[in-house]
Amino acid sequence: MTHTDPQLHQESKPAAPCTRAAVLSAVPVTADMRRYLTPDTFVIACDAGYRNADRLGVQPDLLLGDFDSAPRPDPVPAGTIILPHVKDDTDTHYAARWLVEHGCREVVFLGALGGARLEHTLANLNTALFMAKAGVNVTLANDRSELHVLCPGQPLVLEKGEWMYLSLFPLDGPLQGVGEQGVFYPLENATLTPDYPLGVSNEFTAPRATLSCRSGYGLVVLSRADG
Repeated sequence: MTHTDPQLHQESKPAAPCTRAAVLSAVPVTADMRRYLTPDTFVIACDAGYRNADRLGVQPDLLLGDFDSAPRPDPVPAGTIILPHVKDDTDTHYAARWLVEHGCREVVFLGALGGARLEHTLANLNTALFMAKAGVNVTLANDRSELHVLCPGQPLVLEKGEWMYLSLFPLDGPLQGVGEQGVFYPLENATLTPDYPLGVSNEFTAPRATLSCRSGYGLVVLSRADG
């Protein structure tokens, strides 16, 4: 970890994104994950995330990173933001801050879960919390799971679709006034704490589930059936 603010080299100013964006990080994704992209999605590829852009068959609107996990493209595309190796932000968090500063309201992170380095997954959960506190609707997804952030006073309605399990974990302290409806283990005005995993492995019992809380932020994990 370093303690120097990012100093960027910007070859040309990227166009401001629309209200929806996707951030592609380094963990390899499958072509099926393209279902999270729409024609108006502004795509940012972070460092080795440009390889995921190839896998998804999309052209990034913005490329950024310090390129310590993949070679710098040659030639470097216009608008690329080159970050120094010595910095506080991860490349993915820098992309998140850039999107918040440019007014993005909905972001999906692909290639941000799993992989060889657990610390990057945990860092990306921190980044998701940062964006949620900035008022951004955040999703993180891979082939097996989809993650959301539950915010206080903002009920979250989730479609069952292909998912079987639904779990809820506190992100930054106790979750208070928790409600869960449409699930096997319903909750009403409950408290979830970081030291006891009460919210793990609930199941849908209806076409949609509704989660809410009065205070605190929670991580919602949707998972497919085992096997």
